[in-house]
Amino acid sequence: MTPPSSDRAVRNSRLKLLLIAAVFAAPMLAAGLLTLSGWQPGTKGHGEPILPQRNFADEALPVTLNDGSVYAWRDAKPRMTLVALTGPDCATRCLRQLEAMAKARVMLNRNQPRLRLLLVGALPPGQAVVGNRLQLGANPDASYLVGHDTGGKLAAFAPGTPDSVSALLVESNGTALSLYPTGFDAAGLAQDLQKVIR
Repeated sequence: MTPPSSDRAVRNSRLKLLLIAAVFAAPMLAAGLLTLSGWQPGTKGHGEPILPQRNFADEALPVTLNDGSVYAWRDAKPRMTLVALTGPDCATRCLRQLEAMAKARVMLNRNQPRLRLLLVGALPPGQAVVGNRLQLGANPDASYLVGHDTGGKLAAFAPGTPDSVSALLVESNGTALSLYPTGFDAAGLAQDLQKVIR
């Protein structure tokens, strides 16, 4: 017969072992539950996800540039596209948003070449397109390719409000990722670009 003090020592040892196992198992269990609930850390963006997901390259969604060529959603280099969709009567507010979007590209610093700017819709007054490009300010990195939604397939994303802009962020393979509707926060867009373009 084992003495009671030895039984107590065995129980204490087992309890300590279970507590140690619980310390390691609890975070894994919590992570599993959070993943199953759909929560993901640090993935909250300022744009709205495009659901159901669309791929503009697979759809052959035509945007005709000023020189008559068709915009290539899939590029030779892996580059994302930020599409600025202007509403009717693009004026002061519209121009400010376009400038803020161009500034967000400039803020990518050495990663600027990994983002293309495409403007589809009405141009701000007094702005001239040279070739296929609209230059905003003196910085050549703050220029947009200018095109037209030939088939009207981007109309669902374009704003109907005068003097406004919405934006679409499109992956380098043509998949539309996020919509930034009219009145979007340009600083939030810049933060999202910093996260996805590295």
